[in-house]
Amino acid sequence: MNSYFVIGNPIDHSLSPLLHNYWFKKYKIQSEYKKKKLEENDLKDFTNDIRNNHSIKGANVTVPFKKKIIPFLDELSKVSEITRSVNTIIKQNGKLLGDNTDATAFEDTLNDMKYSIHEYGRPLTSLIIGAGGVTSSIIFAIEKLNNAEGTYYIMNRTKKNADDLALKNLPNVNLKPKVLDWGDIPKNLDIIINTTSVGLIKDEELNLDFSTYKGSKNTLFYDLIYNPKETNFLIDARKRGNKVMNGKMMFILQAKKAFLEWTKVDVDIDDEVLKLLDND
Repeated sequence: MNSYFVIGNPIDHSLSPLLHNYWFKKYKIQSEYKKKKLEENDLKDFTNDIRNNHSIKGANVTVPFKKKIIPFLDELSKVSEITRSVNTIIKQNGKLLGDNTDATAFEDTLNDMKYSIHEYGRPLTSLIIGAGGVTSSIIFAIEKLNNAEGTYYIMNRTKKNADDLALKNLPNVNLKPKVLDWGDIPKNLDIIINTTSVGLIKDEELNLDFSTYKGSKNTLFYDLIYNPKETNFLIDARKRGNKVMNGKMMFILQAKKAFLEWTKVDVDIDDEVLKLLDND
């Protein structure tokens, strides 16, 4: 039986095994998918295990290893080259290819919600909170959604990390983010995206003041966290009357693309899949 993994730390919150194992069963593919908690110094051994173990066919990568995994891979896809972020490892002819299915998944969710320059007739103004491994994927998608026009901001508790991301780590992105001090919230934002892990644990707070957005019905607060379904970031936004979205659909779409890369099976996202995650 073939094996696939999702690696990260923490990893208990991941619903990836639930989703991929459902698809393996539905499409009668003899494979299994497991969680694996690693430390950073385990990454080299893990990638060597994938190369040398014929039954291991691929893996997903989550917090905090999306950038740290790169030195141990043989090749990167075009999107991973640009974003310097990997969430999917594909085994090809004994070599490991790093791919990024996060960026297109995020872009697709906003297109579905009609949050793009094509729907608004103007570029959308966005704030990205965080500067971790997935943030560059969000920046890549925001640039595409805005046709490399307009303004977006990035904010991180450690400002240097945001500066590094904006100035050094995105050489192929044309629309550069403006780095803000923590807590300096611009007015008239269309989208506010939490890319941090704050909210994975119950009662965690970002401690940012969004009170000026009370009653802003068209401002979308988007949290990439999907488990729990509603973080305090989203609970507070809903109470203010803002639009809210968690990371469930982005999670499903990135998994769908990874599954296709591994198995060549293009899965359906049906009511069963949505209920499967809702009921967990």
